[in-house]
Amino acid sequence: MKVSIPHKDTQIGAITHVKKILNESRAQMAAHLTDVTEAWQGNVLNFAFTAQKNHISGTLEVKDHSFELYAKLPLMMRMFEGRIQKMIEDETKKMLG
Repeated sequence: MKVSIPHKDTQIGAITHVKKILNESRAQMAAHLTDVTEAWQGNVLNFAFTAQKNHISGTLEVKDHSFELYAKLPLMMRMFEGRIQKMIEDETKKMLG
């Protein structure tokens, strides 16, 4: 699954914002996700987690004025890819204000 989400910040400002959101939401994520890993390599966040017995992994590349999300979904979740993509876009827009 690939999702491109525009933002109005610079790359460095957006990375700072993403890191802040991740830190603030760790407790909430822990209630729903297990096996969470995240590692930054420059402007790319490599992530993986398990949600409801489904392992999801991918990258979030932060660019000037856009986020490029690439996620590997389990086969059973692929049929909901459109809904998942819309939910990600809507939640990201709320977080970014």
